[in-house]
Amino acid sequence: MISTAAGIQAKLDEKDPQAVALGYFADSTKTDTKKLPNYAAGQVCRNCAVYELKASDLWGACRLYAGKQVAGKGWRSARAKRG
Repeated sequence: MISTAAGIQAKLDEKDPQAVALGYFADSTKTDTKKLPNYAAGQVCRNCAVYELKASDLWGACRLYAGKQVAGKGWRSARAKRG
């Protein structure tokens, strides 16, 4: 778990209903591309605009999953390229 100013946050489980709804995978290379064809190799949470920690962090906060940490190497279908 990651310690933050707000305390310790749990890691997001892929089976969490919100994670399932947004197609979250903790390891982007395991994304189900038949169900989620918009996945492209190299897309990971750490290079998404809503990933709140440094791109080098293994786990970080995501504005879409309040109170949960997402894997930096993870992926979800609702993403925005970091500018």
